[in-house]
Amino acid sequence: MTYLLALDQGTTSSRAIVFDTDGAQVAVAQREFQQHYPQPGWVEHDANEIWATQRDVAIEALAKAGLKAADIAALGIVNQRETLVVWDRATGEPVCRAIVWQDRRTAAMCRQLKDAEPIFRTKTGLLLDPYFTGTKLAWLLDNEPGLRARAEAGELAAGTIDSWLVYKLTNGKQHVTDASNASRTLLLNLQTCEWDNELLDILRVPAALLPAVVDSSGVCGEVSGVDELNGIAIAGLAGDQQSALFGQACFGKGDAKNTYGTGSFLLVNTGTEVAASHQKLLSTVGWRIGGVTEYALEGSVFVTGAAVQWLRDGLGIIKQSADVEALANQVPDTGDVYLVPAFAGLGAPHWDPDARGTIVGMTRGTTAAHIARATLEGIALQSVELAEAMRADTGLAIDELRVDGGAASNDTLMQMQADLLQAKVIRPKVTETTALGAAYLAGLAVGVWPDRPTLAKQWAVDREFEPQISADEAAAKRARWGEAVERAKGWAADD
Repeated sequence: MTYLLALDQGTTSSRAIVFDTDGAQVAVAQREFQQHYPQPGWVEHDANEIWATQRDVAIEALAKAGLKAADIAALGIVNQRETLVVWDRATGEPVCRAIVWQDRRTAAMCRQLKDAEPIFRTKTGLLLDPYFTGTKLAWLLDNEPGLRARAEAGELAAGTIDSWLVYKLTNGKQHVTDASNASRTLLLNLQTCEWDNELLDILRVPAALLPAVVDSSGVCGEVSGVDELNGIAIAGLAGDQQSALFGQACFGKGDAKNTYGTGSFLLVNTGTEVAASHQKLLSTVGWRIGGVTEYALEGSVFVTGAAVQWLRDGLGIIKQSADVEALANQVPDTGDVYLVPAFAGLGAPHWDPDARGTIVGMTRGTTAAHIARATLEGIALQSVELAEAMRADTGLAIDELRVDGGAASNDTLMQMQADLLQAKVIRPKVTETTALGAAYLAGLAVGVWPDRPTLAKQWAVDREFEPQISADEAAAKRARWGEAVERAKGWAADD
């Protein structure tokens, strides 16, 4: 039997999963690591802790599976996107903590650069927002004493988490990133899949800092310096949402998936052409294989699963997140209550950082069950907004949505999603699609699977949800939701 190892480096934990050639999970290991909040709006990670936890869970997962490095055909890396690491090329040590994708310290810089946003939008498919890596790197060079001079002298290396892990796994031999991660930096030209000199000049980022851009599926090095892993080929790299799209076998133009986690991320495959968005969605690289780049449109919702955590931790109306389904099912509807979970502003398609969480429509008869149900509907309705924006941008029907992530196990939420989207929602048997995508990319590169049609045959359905309400009823709910969203917008704006 042949096995693949997926390293799943997330925002709060590092995981490793061993898969067999049927795509079945053989063993898993996971460790959380510390979050650092040095100032309001700042979020940092210790890059050495990320490396140590990811290395250790890889070793642990192999041990749990009773396997050795020689049993692993290849490993793939999937990672939290946009997070920045800068390190010393000579020592391999980070020069400071990693700046996490959630970090907002560059908000003022983004406002100052607004006149250049059309250039960034055209070339990168992204908006100017602190979310992305480029302004984090520019900020670091301007604010950490001595870094700019060292960067210009070629003494430093920078990259997203995939770059950092490959560098450490190869004992400093490889400084690379894949096209999907590179497309999240504000520095990559989507059309050429190369670093763009004009964008580098605007942000004053020396090209010498940056990694080589490689295929998402392809051998880019092998592990050395970690006894239990030495010799394993590193053959798959992808950002987490693109990896989930691949793991869901969304290989055809128009195929779409939605991942329900802390936030939600809906991606649709747009084929080999960049689909420009007029709805404030993001154009991004899906993956690059054999030198051929395929693209996706992405919509990001900042708070979905986190809203359920708020019901648990903030309101105390449920004891654990899974309890939300039973509570929501105590009532047949929300009683015209709408909850807009804009706790961190609104993402796509609104991009309103000043929006705030809002509950509208409450009466004296409103209960905890109504609020719980409105929370689930709010999660589904935010995804409907993304899907409608994608339909408008692409002309694609999106009549089928593949789902994954923790909340995809909530049958009530999935039924709401089908109802409000007026489309079939399909939950696969394997919901670890983010890690599975990395394993698939690695396995393709070394011939474990011959092609994508073979992988598509492995994708299997757990349950399908069909709409159970009329299109008119769904449209009325969406219109009412739009009114609630308007009440949430701009709340935190100051002079």
